[in-house]
Amino acid sequence: MPLITRRALLWATPVLMVPRAALGAGALTPSATEGPFYPPELPADEDSDLVRIEDAVREAGGDILHLNGRVLDPAARPLAGVRIEIWQCDAHGVYLHPGSRGAEARDVAFQGFGHATSDAAGAFSFRTIVPVPYPGRTPHIHLKAMQDGRELLTTQLYIAGVAQNGSDSLFRRMSAAEQARVSMMLRPRSDAVRPAFDTDIDLVLAV
Repeated sequence: MPLITRRALLWATPVLMVPRAALGAGALTPSATEGPFYPPELPADEDSDLVRIEDAVREAGGDILHLNGRVLDPAARPLAGVRIEIWQCDAHGVYLHPGSRGAEARDVAFQGFGHATSDAAGAFSFRTIVPVPYPGRTPHIHLKAMQDGRELLTTQLYIAGVAQNGSDSLFRRMSAAEQARVSMMLRPRSDAVRPAFDTDIDLVLAV
C-alpha cells in the first residue's frame, strides 16, 4: 500500500493558501458523504488520541498528525459542546470496519475512530495519523459534528496540495473555495521523535 512520504508532504503544492480567519467568516464548511466505513460498533477506547489505545503495548504506525480545530457559527462565534467524531483508515489503508478491504493487515494499534467535544472557545483537538491513500481515494479523514443528538455536519478533510486530490471524484466536485475549507495545511514538527505534523481547521456550521 503506497504511503505519502514526509518529503511529499513538505513539497506538496500550496494551492490552497486561504487565511484561516477568512475561512471562518460566514462560509459554511461543505458537507460530504459519510461513506461506507463508519464503524458499525464504536471501539471501547474512543477518545481523541487515535494513535494510542488504552493498555496497548505500542502506538499505531504512520506519521503523527495533531489536528486542532474550532467550531464556529456563520458569524464566527465559537460553538461549545459540539461532539466532533473522526474516523479514517490506518497506515495500511484499512478501516475499523468488517467490510474494509485487506482487513487481515489492519493495524490493531490504531484506534480508527475517536471523538472530542468543543470547549467554550469552540476548540477541539485530535492526535491521529496523517491520512494515506487507498485504491480509488485520495488521503482523507471523515468528520461528523453533532449536538444534542442532532447531526450538524458530515464531511471529509483532505491534505492541501496532494497530487491525488486532482483525481478524487469527491474532492473534484467541490468548488475551489469549498476545497479550501476542507483542506489541511500540514506543518512539520521539528522536535518530534517520529515524523509529526500540526494542522488547524475551522468548522463553520449552520445552527
